[in-house]
Amino acid sequence: MNFVFFGTPRFAAIVLGRLIEGGLSPLAIVTNPDRPVGRKKVITSPAAKITSQKLNPRIPVLQPEKINEEFLARLREFNADFFLVAAYGKILPKELIDIPRYGTIGVHPSLLPKLRGTTPIQSAILNGLKETGATLYLIDEKMDHGPIILSRSLVIHSEDNTESLGDRLAILGSDMVKEIIPSISSSLKLESQKETEATFTKKITTDDAYVSPKELESAEAGENDLPNIIERKIRAYTPEPGCWTVKNGKRVKLLDAEIIESKLIIKSIQVEGKKPIIIR
Repeated sequence: MNFVFFGTPRFAAIVLGRLIEGGLSPLAIVTNPDRPVGRKKVITSPAAKITSQKLNPRIPVLQPEKINEEFLARLREFNADFFLVAAYGKILPKELIDIPRYGTIGVHPSLLPKLRGTTPIQSAILNGLKETGATLYLIDEKMDHGPIILSRSLVIHSEDNTESLGDRLAILGSDMVKEIIPSISSSLKLESQKETEATFTKKITTDDAYVSPKELESAEAGENDLPNIIERKIRAYTPEPGCWTVKNGKRVKLLDAEIIESKLIIKSIQVEGKKPIIIR
């Protein structure tokens, strides 16, 4: 089965890398353009592009700024059996979704219809869920809405942050893709999502990751449920955008914490302009 892969960040890179290493190289990779990163604005390739060039540099890499007719014509030239999308970062129009003969398959890091949207991994941690999972589904014009092909659950560990949980979900998702590929042309069993059970996530901003000094002090004193709420925020917003507070007029990232005897214990921080330090 021939396919074109769409994906951009670390999650996509892990899915793609495991497929390539398993002998399932795509016809092409579609990812976001290289962007300036960090304070020095160094032009940096997306993680999916870096992975593909490392593992199989012969795979064409397409980085359209916009999805236009010229780009759609280029996609049609590949004559793909299906498209595979894992955290691409752009809304796909119907004209694109309908190009491959067997449709466009999405890899979503939640148990759909739960946690639709852009931040399912962060939201699972923030909400204190004990379990999440990965879902393969046929993409349609609505967000994370199409019929489910396969879903598998995954336990959320108490120490998981967004990066560690995302890595495990990407591995699970890639294994699921390998499992269904032999059935794509003939015997996929599709199940409609239950709209009454759908929940939605929202885009996360830096402001969402802010913890006021008063809230932090209350959590360290063990007041109410604040220790659990802030500990989950620290894990959910690691590595990006980073949970933060202000101390002595400087921005301080809260990198790691734990709860001991119902009190929040901050273990690692990074003061603005300095390197991370372990404080406990």
